[in-house]
Amino acid sequence: MSTENLPQSPGQSPQRPPRKPRVAVVFGGRSSEHGISVVTAGAVLAAIDRTRYDVLPIGITRDGRWALTADEPERMAITERRTPDVEELAESTEGGVLLPVDPANREVVYSEPGSVPKALGEVDVVFPVLHGPYGEDGTLQGLLELSGVPYVGAGVLASAVGQDKEYMKAVFISYGLKVGPYAVIRPREWEQDRSGARKRIVDFAGEHGWPLFVKPARAGSSIGITKVDDLSGLDEAIEEARRHDPKILVEAALRGREIECGVLEFEDGPRASVPAEIPPPSQHAYYDFEAKYIDSTPGVVPAPLTAEETAEVQRLAVAAFDAASCEGLVRADFFLTEDDEFVINEINTMPGFTPISMYPQMWQESGVSYPELVDRLVQAALRRSTGLR
Repeated sequence: MSTENLPQSPGQSPQRPPRKPRVAVVFGGRSSEHGISVVTAGAVLAAIDRTRYDVLPIGITRDGRWALTADEPERMAITERRTPDVEELAESTEGGVLLPVDPANREVVYSEPGSVPKALGEVDVVFPVLHGPYGEDGTLQGLLELSGVPYVGAGVLASAVGQDKEYMKAVFISYGLKVGPYAVIRPREWEQDRSGARKRIVDFAGEHGWPLFVKPARAGSSIGITKVDDLSGLDEAIEEARRHDPKILVEAALRGREIECGVLEFEDGPRASVPAEIPPPSQHAYYDFEAKYIDSTPGVVPAPLTAEETAEVQRLAVAAFDAASCEGLVRADFFLTEDDEFVINEINTMPGFTPISMYPQMWQESGVSYPELVDRLVQAALRRSTGLR
């Protein structure tokens, strides 16, 4: 246990100034969104106020090693249409960072083969900017709960619900939020009765029409998604989705405008940002990974909505935040259909945080700058305890 902030007894040397809270920014990870997580981390590291916080960057490699990395945000950007990698930033090819699984001890240790482990100091809060499985899905959150270390963003349940689109939609339906038609093909169904599973998708298309969107049930950043215009492209789309997740989701196409809204936890509860609209990308069939991150299709902020439409999508975004028991932040994605009805597509409990991402842009337009946004998220995490709450 650190004693540096304990009061001094009479006769002892003067007390040193209280240390700044230490924030461990954890990024990378084992999912297919590894590179985008590194880009997000670069933006957070560049924005966090170093006069208020000490910062410890920790990268998780694609094979799961926790690495001590360089604190060099400028190296964490997309260059030549390529995303960065933790291995390129790691200070060692073998060394590993260890978090204590002990609520009474928050000291982080760095160890290399053949060397004496080195204490890196206590961590007061973790800012996990991982996207996808093994980070955004409740797994890392569970580890941090066991460690007793506060962290930014949703807890175990909300993270898991926010990652698994099947259960996300089930929760939304139970809370009265409207979702579009969808079908789920689970691993056992595909492995034991492939023709039956395929027929169920074809029947779904017969009921709701083509095109369909076939996607991994537990992935993000539009990775692994295929727009299927007819039967000929179905098998390839299924295999592409299953390359990222053995459970797949099939969604009917909704005709309408794509609207996004950010939610941020303030001292008095969650509030919604001004919404944004994602216009159809001119070079892509839909808003896929390339359109989002490589070609940077710009969104329109604020979205050109009526005052009534803006108020309604903000209400629904906060309702989705509450339905999934979220904390910290959420980006909620909707379709405004041709019938003037908002249909929720999904939430992201750790949305893209790159400089071109919609979440920080929406809050910038709402009067919260990127550095203030980062600060509010850290402060919200420090206000919360781990454990049941």
